[in-house]
Amino acid sequence: MASNAGDAPNGIGEKTERDHPRKVSNSSDTSQIENQASNDNMIDDAERERREKSAKLQNPLGHLTAEQLSRQGEEFCAQHGLTSEEDIRAFRLGAMLAGNMNKYDTLAGLTDRERDVLDRETTHKWSNPGMLYAVIVICSLCAAVQGMDETVVNGAQGFYKSQFGIGDSQSQRDSWLLGLTNAAPYICCAFAGCWLTEPMNKAFGRRGTVFVSCLISAAACFWQGFTNTWWHMFIARFALGFGIGPKSATTPIFAAECSPPKLRGALVMQWQMWTAFGIMLGYAMDLAFFEVPDLSGIIGLNWRLMMGSALIPAVLVCCMVWFTPESPRWYLTKNRHHDAYKSICRLRFEKVQAARDLFYMDRLLQIEKETMKIGQSKIKEFLTIRRNRNAMLASEIVMFMQQFCGVNAIAYYSTEIFIDSGFSTQSALVASLGFGIVNFLFALPAFYTIDTFGRRNLLLTTFPLMSIFLFFTGFSFWIPEGTTAHIACIALGIYLYGVVYSPGEGPVPFTYSAEAYPLYIRPIGMSLATATTWFFNSVISLTWPAMVQAWTAQGAFSWYASWNIIGFFLVLFFLPETKEKTLEELDAVFDVKISDLVKYGVAQFFYFWGHYVLRRDIEPPVAPSHVVLEAEHSNQQVFQEKTPDATNRV
Repeated sequence: MASNAGDAPNGIGEKTERDHPRKVSNSSDTSQIENQASNDNMIDDAERERREKSAKLQNPLGHLTAEQLSRQGEEFCAQHGLTSEEDIRAFRLGAMLAGNMNKYDTLAGLTDRERDVLDRETTHKWSNPGMLYAVIVICSLCAAVQGMDETVVNGAQGFYKSQFGIGDSQSQRDSWLLGLTNAAPYICCAFAGCWLTEPMNKAFGRRGTVFVSCLISAAACFWQGFTNTWWHMFIARFALGFGIGPKSATTPIFAAECSPPKLRGALVMQWQMWTAFGIMLGYAMDLAFFEVPDLSGIIGLNWRLMMGSALIPAVLVCCMVWFTPESPRWYLTKNRHHDAYKSICRLRFEKVQAARDLFYMDRLLQIEKETMKIGQSKIKEFLTIRRNRNAMLASEIVMFMQQFCGVNAIAYYSTEIFIDSGFSTQSALVASLGFGIVNFLFALPAFYTIDTFGRRNLLLTTFPLMSIFLFFTGFSFWIPEGTTAHIACIALGIYLYGVVYSPGEGPVPFTYSAEAYPLYIRPIGMSLATATTWFFNSVISLTWPAMVQAWTAQGAFSWYASWNIIGFFLVLFFLPETKEKTLEELDAVFDVKISDLVKYGVAQFFYFWGHYVLRRDIEPPVAPSHVVLEAEHSNQQVFQEKTPDATNRV
């Protein structure tokens, strides 16, 4: 029996309207509708209209009969030049599947092969065409580029800071210049690189943007290996930001727009998992080239090879990306429906699947355009439309906290941290590699947890633990130096921090941001999200050496430990859950009052305390969602009324 994506459990303490659908077929429900209407007297007509349209986005086809859906599938084909009988049949059936919430067991006309594939979407959700996984491989390689770009500097800076005359740890000038050099690409991302995402996506598409950004990254990595002054290194690394920015904003979007809803979280989080792999690979390159001797006329060959090694995965992406299909959703925004259909057919096993998904995408996008009044300024709509404003707030929170949870202070300066705690330089590089391995291995469970436990619950679980382990690491510096306990506790604290960061605040922010925004402003939204994370990334890179000098390691680690406590409450009060909903259905999730989100967070906090700590038998709170009762229908009953007529036509 097929099931709706919303039938999956939503995690501890959460219920949604889709978990407990209400019916409106009796007089009691009609009375509820009237009562709800009377309670909404204070809502103006414009807001009520927006609520109705938002509710319609949850299933815009639910009020249509099978006959009407079948006819609309034919009209879609006629309108967009799909003339073959096979395609027309696929869209007839696909439209009915889309309107019937994919309950294929009630639909006649499907072949045994099609029924088997539709069944496996639920029973074997990892069973997908190889081309879908090829897209994910490309996105994963982009992430590896990102990780290596971030961490090869970790080992290289120990050599070039002395060569460039900025290596005096007691000098405030040198500390700031070292931080500025390391922060250069992230400064570029925040103020320039990320804001190229929208024009590049318009001009080149998702696939073309990935190609151009990786080409820039490869060239900049090569350039870094030929620098001889700190300011030349700053310029080369600043140029690297023009590759990092658009790539980091576009790649999660590309993965999200190609993935089926049940796997979207797991596939999009590949970005963070393979970023973790790239981070580990960057540490490995630092260690591999550590003992490379200088050649005649080349000073610092070892660190030059470290910095240049990150170009290898970037070149691989440039060579492979054109063999994968473009995002079908991007084609729809360009009114290239025929290309969108060809693209999605490569990403699904059967044409019925492709037709169902494309028809549903197109219909939702049309309603989305109507709901969001796209003729307005897109920038203005971030603030004036509640659905977009809430998405922006939630995305900004997770992106800000991805940096201020403190991870990149460790990622960029772990070698220096381990040296300060008593390791030799080579041992510090080995210890940094250990952190990279932990970061990668413990990102693997997020494959399962991000789409079962949920984004929100992962963050609420891991933020307190990250805070504890950062406090533990900072306080370990008070253990007398030179003792085994001093070194062991610092390393243990950092590794335990990596264990809880990797499945939580590691994969969630880019996954969450890539799915939070509606399609028509998604590139701008991701530009803002990535600009935010890279801006605060640059702040951490720039300030960590001076912070340790001014506050000591104890104060610096405690600073970021405290921010993890703040992050817990920000998530509790302002982040709705997004798992296993289609990208368009999220409109109803985000189109709620902030006060309702805060009330739900408070209720969930007390539910958890009462149910799991005090062991009381109490009901979990219901997650807020904008559902207009008048727009709800008994979809299955409506569908079954006309199914015989429609299936005879098929």
